[in-house]
Amino acid sequence: MTNASAIKPIRASASKEPTRVGQGSAEVLDRSQSNAKAKATPSVFRDYVELTKPRIVTMILVTTTATAIIGGGGLISMVDWLWLMLGTAAISGSAGAANQIWERVIDCNMTRTANRPLPASRVALFPAVAYTAALGIGGSAILWSMFGAIPAIAGIATWLIYVLVYTPMKTRTAWNTTVGAVAGALPVLIGYTAMGGSITGVSGWLLFGVLATWQYPHFMAIAWMYRHQYDAAGFKMTTTVEPTGRSAGWQSIVGSLALIACGVALCFIDGFSWFAIPAAIGVLIATVPMLKASIQFTKSPDDGRARKLLRSSLLVLPAVLLIVTLRVFW
Repeated sequence: MTNASAIKPIRASASKEPTRVGQGSAEVLDRSQSNAKAKATPSVFRDYVELTKPRIVTMILVTTTATAIIGGGGLISMVDWLWLMLGTAAISGSAGAANQIWERVIDCNMTRTANRPLPASRVALFPAVAYTAALGIGGSAILWSMFGAIPAIAGIATWLIYVLVYTPMKTRTAWNTTVGAVAGALPVLIGYTAMGGSITGVSGWLLFGVLATWQYPHFMAIAWMYRHQYDAAGFKMTTTVEPTGRSAGWQSIVGSLALIACGVALCFIDGFSWFAIPAAIGVLIATVPMLKASIQFTKSPDDGRARKLLRSSLLVLPAVLLIVTLRVFW
């Protein structure tokens, strides 16, 4: 573990103001500086939104929507969708906030996280804990009351694994990525079971497989790009434990191949139709760029290839989800 007392928050240095300007210019300068400061300083609302890791929550909501349509076998009602989004967003946001509470000290030692609300002291600890608890309890209650026990349990399991298993593992073992992949894929089962899909259904677990395997190339790219910051903060990532990048590359290749297998299987799992073969071809076309980027990164790991892998992964997931969701209608 990193010594908390040795960690110092990273602060931006203040710019020096000009010493001589005319009166009119000074007024314009003051106004522009005030506007810039207002834009640069997050509001309280934005800080609490940032605590939830909104980009991750957005991705979860997109995948939950797709899997809800697949689990329900077609379009779902707007009311059900809104309740599902609210409950899933709340419990996922709670997990993200709990993660930031846990890592608030160590985040001070990484440039990419030092300006988060807690390390930057814009949000106090107690309100953050209360906010996290309210989101988690509220989200669980919504899922349970509106959709039953199984979706709620899937949401609670996501929270427990992400916060109590994955988060502490990050400073202990590089296997944290595997546990994180499980936690990141579990929300698939929230949407799938909420709309009537069986928890034992093959389609649901193949969707889980798509999300879990996708995270390997995605997060290996991130782990490489920020490997020095992770190392300085004391995180045991694949790229800090095995710094050549070859292990991260091979995990990306295996993850890409496994994603292709799960995606293609989803095109045929509910029986053959005229759309099954075009859908399977679409999955292959969508995933080949990520597989190619994984191979290139493995051959010669560098920041440019890692960035290319990251960008390709961001396109692959929505493309595959769109294809397998359309399969429901044809």
